[in-house]
Amino acid sequence: MSALSLAVRDSSTMLRRNLLHARRYPSMTLNLLLTPIMLLLLFVYVFGGVMSAGIGGGGADRSDYIAYLVPGLLIMTIGSTVIGAAISVSMDMTEGLIARFRTMAVYRGSVLVGHVVGSVLQVLASLVLVGAIAVAIGFRSRDATALEWLAAFGLIALFALALTWIAVGMGMASPNPEAASNMATPLILLPLISSAFVPIDAIPGWFQPIAEYQPFTPVIETLRGLLLGSEIDSNGWIAMAWCVGLTALGYRWSTALFNRDPK
Repeated sequence: MSALSLAVRDSSTMLRRNLLHARRYPSMTLNLLLTPIMLLLLFVYVFGGVMSAGIGGGGADRSDYIAYLVPGLLIMTIGSTVIGAAISVSMDMTEGLIARFRTMAVYRGSVLVGHVVGSVLQVLASLVLVGAIAVAIGFRSRDATALEWLAAFGLIALFALALTWIAVGMGMASPNPEAASNMATPLILLPLISSAFVPIDAIPGWFQPIAEYQPFTPVIETLRGLLLGSEIDSNGWIAMAWCVGLTALGYRWSTALFNRDPK
């Protein structure tokens, strides 16, 4: 059997292990999903009237704000769901499973690949759920073509991959699952201070650079452009640069921690 075949076989085994673990313990994924779902319902039904009037200059209705909000909430769902990968990896570290896998005759990268692919699949399933709720309460895309929908899906998958690699690195670097959860908190906080809920120009001037120069804002604005027809401008290239950069950083960080000699 070739080295590639062995790598694929071992990675598939580790992926199946992680999916079975997620199926047997679904409470963590459901708890992480609760934040974007509750925010979606809160901002639509409690603040939707006021927020839509602000965005539309006093003449908008709630459906306008739903259209504005949903792309941001979808990206926020990615940030909240991948925290599960950090916790899962940290649990494997503290229970000694990672150390055991290091000594086994398996493809070394398969352990991390299993966590990453399993987390990305969970993220996509979570996005389907949040998206279904959004459609049920009135979200509609504005004449997006099949190519734009495909590009939107690709952007979401790539951003999920990037954040998952970062989360895996956080899990590898954390001494316990509680620390991994705390270390991954910025993945939930950053979308809150992005353009997910209000436009950048509605944020106080001193705070605008924080909201603008971070990975979530260009990804959210690119997704809005693809689904709603708004201007993407340079956000598309910036979003791709963030995705590629975070993926490379997370991969190097995770593999370096995985390959180092245990103390």
